[in-house]
Amino acid sequence: MRNGLARMILTVILVGLCSARAFAGFGDMYHCDLGIQGGCGYYTGDATPHIFMNVREAYGAFFRYRFTQRWALSLQGNAQRITGYNPDGNGYPASVNGKWINQLVNIDVSAEFNFFRFDDSRYDSRVKPFSPYIGIGFGATAHSHFSKVSGYMPFIIGFKWKFAPRCNLQLAWQHNVYFNDNLENVAEYNNSYGLNGSNIMNNDVAGQLLLGISVAFAMDKHRCLRCDEK
Repeated sequence: MRNGLARMILTVILVGLCSARAFAGFGDMYHCDLGIQGGCGYYTGDATPHIFMNVREAYGAFFRYRFTQRWALSLQGNAQRITGYNPDGNGYPASVNGKWINQLVNIDVSAEFNFFRFDDSRYDSRVKPFSPYIGIGFGATAHSHFSKVSGYMPFIIGFKWKFAPRCNLQLAWQHNVYFNDNLENVAEYNNSYGLNGSNIMNNDVAGQLLLGISVAFAMDKHRCLRCDEK
C-alpha cells in the first residue's frame, strides 16, 4: 500500500512538472531525462521454457543523457521478481511441487539509437516528437538475497513520445541475456548440466516490458550566431 501511494505521488509530481510549459523553449534540446517506469517482468530458464510465463511486477527508474537527437546513453535500475515451479529431483520443473520466487535488482548502462531525429521543433520537419529506438549495453543483477551477482547483456526495443516540450513517454521491451545459469537460487537449476561457459543457450534470460515517464532538463546553451561570425 505504501509503495503504491509513493509511486502515485511521484507520478503526480512528474505530471505537474510537465504542465509547466512556459519554462520550455521550443526547438531547444534538453540533454538529460530523469524518469520512472513500471510494468511486468519475466524469466526464461530451466524452470520456465517460454517468455511471459509466470509474469510478475517490475519497476524502477532511469537517467538518460542525449548526445544528439539520434544517440543517447541510459542508466537504469529495475527491480523484479521471477518465479517458476520447483524441480522434481531430476532437474525438471514439476507443478505439483509448488513454486520458488527470487528477487532481482538490475542495474545497466545502454547505448540507444533513435530511428528518427527525436526532439521538439516547430521549424525543422525532419525532427519528430516520436521515434522507435533500439539499445544494447551491459548490466549486473544482485539476486538470491543479495548473495550473488550475475552479469548480463540487455537488448532493448522501444518507442518514445514527447507529449510536452519537457516530458516524454516511452514503452520499452528489454531482454536480458545472462552470462550464467544461476538466477533461480535453486541448486538443481543452477548450471545443472555443467554447460556454463560453453553454451550461451543454456544461460538464463530475464526481461521486462515497461512503460515510463520522464522529465527533461539541462537545455542547450543559447548561441549568438553573430558573435560566432566575428
